[in-house]
Amino acid sequence: MAAERLVVLVPGASRPIGRAIARRFGANGAVLILPVFSDWPESTAEMEEEFSTAGYRFHFRPCDLTKPADVVELCRFVADTYGSLQVVINNIERGGMPVVHGGYHQEVNRHQWQLEVETTLHAKFLLFRHTLPLLKASGNGSVVTISSIAGLVGRSGPASLLFAEGYAAANRAIGTLTEQWAREGAPTVRVNEVMLGLVDGRHGESTRGWSLLSDAQRRALLDHTLLRRTGTPNEVAELVHFVAMQAGFLTGATIRADGGYCLGGEAVAPLPPGVLAP
Repeated sequence: MAAERLVVLVPGASRPIGRAIARRFGANGAVLILPVFSDWPESTAEMEEEFSTAGYRFHFRPCDLTKPADVVELCRFVADTYGSLQVVINNIERGGMPVVHGGYHQEVNRHQWQLEVETTLHAKFLLFRHTLPLLKASGNGSVVTISSIAGLVGRSGPASLLFAEGYAAANRAIGTLTEQWAREGAPTVRVNEVMLGLVDGRHGESTRGWSLLSDAQRRALLDHTLLRRTGTPNEVAELVHFVAMQAGFLTGATIRADGGYCLGGEAVAPLPPGVLAP
């Protein structure tokens, strides 16, 4: 796929990871389709200024991706303007960190579970379902779905302060959809999943939840991560770009980019000498 002819749909581009991904494609000349919602107006304004200054080609489209009619209208715009779509970065989520929100039983959280499932799971389903014809029309499409290791670890261990049950359950389901969608898209549309651990701007540094953790709680999270640090949005963007653009024989796969969090907490013991005689 030639970068200058790419049309790339990137939801969540007003936030750090989505912004880095959009920046990675935009810098190579791709046309960016950027659905925007009303919940981050300052970030959206910053993004518009940055991308305009950089000379990126982009379209802002007001859209609530949990609403089927909005997703249909977004896809109609792409079809009418460009005829097809080469890349979808299925980066939609909403997860309330327990350290910030507390439990679902609290009155302030009465809609939180449904919000997490609707945004993290159902919106991804809607976006794939309605963009698939446009991806197939391109003859060589690629979908990269962004998920979280919350789907593997749930609300357990040091990350239990960051991952809520509804968010974890929604992410658990994404793996099933990744494999189903790969079957539906084949042979002309590849579908893969990038599963993230603790990344700056998303369950890592520069988030409200991270700032509320004690030094000991942060240390426990990093000690559980083999690389002993959080990831960066740029590292995620490079991986996502590779999966979307260069991994031509990869489909139906899940790549875990968590710095080894899921392998942490289990040290390898020194090899014992054994008891057998020579």
